[in-house]
Amino acid sequence: MTDTIGQPTQRVLLAAPRGYCAGVDRAVVTVEKALELYGPPVYVRKEIVHNKHVVTTLEKRGAIFVEETDEVPEGATVIFSAHGVAPVVHEEAKALSLKTIDATCPLVTKVHREAVRFAGDDFDILLIGHEGHEEVVGTSGEAPEHITLVDGPDDVANVTVRDPEKVVWLSQTTLSVDETMETVRRLRERFPSLQDPPSDDICYATQNRQLAVKQMAPDCDLMIVVGSRNSSNSVRLVEVALEHGSRAGHLVDYADEIDPTWLEGVSTVGVTSGASVPEVLVRDVLTYLAERGYVDVTPVVAAQESLLFSLPNEIRRDLKARGLSDKMRHDGAFEEAGSLH
Repeated sequence: MTDTIGQPTQRVLLAAPRGYCAGVDRAVVTVEKALELYGPPVYVRKEIVHNKHVVTTLEKRGAIFVEETDEVPEGATVIFSAHGVAPVVHEEAKALSLKTIDATCPLVTKVHREAVRFAGDDFDILLIGHEGHEEVVGTSGEAPEHITLVDGPDDVANVTVRDPEKVVWLSQTTLSVDETMETVRRLRERFPSLQDPPSDDICYATQNRQLAVKQMAPDCDLMIVVGSRNSSNSVRLVEVALEHGSRAGHLVDYADEIDPTWLEGVSTVGVTSGASVPEVLVRDVLTYLAERGYVDVTPVVAAQESLLFSLPNEIRRDLKARGLSDKMRHDGAFEEAGSLH
């Protein structure tokens, strides 16, 4: 694309939807409301969501992030992250008399329930996901004797089951849709009776963000995805962009991580963000690009999202007892410290 004097036109294609999904919004507000209710410190097991900026901001407000349950002082309040935990973690918390608030995304909880149900029916469950990811660890812990991890299409050849007629697949919610379907295709070649989950396990937000990137990618010389490296869905967005035609793609936490050399000879920049990324970080990227001549911003709308999840029951109960709002949208209580919404 060129302007009237033959110079490349510098423009930005901005993905919609992007950024926070309903599960992330719920988890972040849970920590904010817990700090408001109980005062700091509030303990959080693992990163509440996989985003460096969110974690750092909440730490400044009084959240203490720990790796394991036994790092929380006896009798304290602990929040479980959006990625979910295995039943053994709930048992550990009970043994320490911890007040627990479960911020697990309801879509992850759905996968946990599916795992329990199929294990109860004595199925072998093939869980498609990335080894070591917190969500996979939590889901596997629901029925460890029945669950086998399948880490992508190339891992299918290693799978063994007890009865090929009683096999079902489930998946981590933040995977590449295309890669997951390829994994399922290969699994079905080996196990023709393989059953599907009752409904999509890959979450609506992951699918929508990938869909927007697929639409944008063929027109992009460069795709910038705002997100952290431990965010599975953010990493997938870079992969999807490259697979669907973007000439280059990079993942950044902040605008100042953009290498100016990436923009050399670039006419069209695609911008999106992972499902755990606050919009302020995207705005910073757009400002960075505008300062370098990319002022023409065109939205690419792949879907409309309106889903909201209510806060965990423990938080809602305590908020109502104090006469405080339990609405999901950010209520301005932390505006001076910088909104995460």
